[in-house]
Amino acid sequence: MTRIDFYVLDDTDPGQRLRTACRLIGKAYGLGHRIHVHTGSRALSMQLDDLLWTFRDVSFIPHQVEGEDAECPVQICHDQEPQNAGDILVNLDTQVPLFFSRFERVAEIVNQDPAIRDAGRERYRFYKDRGYDLSHHRLGASAGTQP
Repeated sequence: MTRIDFYVLDDTDPGQRLRTACRLIGKAYGLGHRIHVHTGSRALSMQLDDLLWTFRDVSFIPHQVEGEDAECPVQICHDQEPQNAGDILVNLDTQVPLFFSRFERVAEIVNQDPAIRDAGRERYRFYKDRGYDLSHHRLGASAGTQP
């Protein structure tokens, strides 16, 4: 059964949410995982694409946006379902993607922006009501941790 991890940030900064996604993607890629990122919008896909090019000076994470290369280890999509399910789904959309159960793990990144936080709570209830294994990770200054 798919494991669901909620990463909860203690701020409302949308940039911090994307930087957290980049760190999670980088860590998973470094461990040899295949990652599918579902953003829900072209604008968010393009922001994440730009950030993945620049967030670390010393490393590169091969990725593509809505691409055709099924072998690319990091797929960023907003309209497409994954051609091949990877190991990890990073969900940045406000909805649960219909294909989430095709992955071993799902990472949900939530911050304190009311719209993002409330949608995250709805997704949490969705997974919990269906019996999925849920983990909760507080990130930020008050938690003293980083992903």
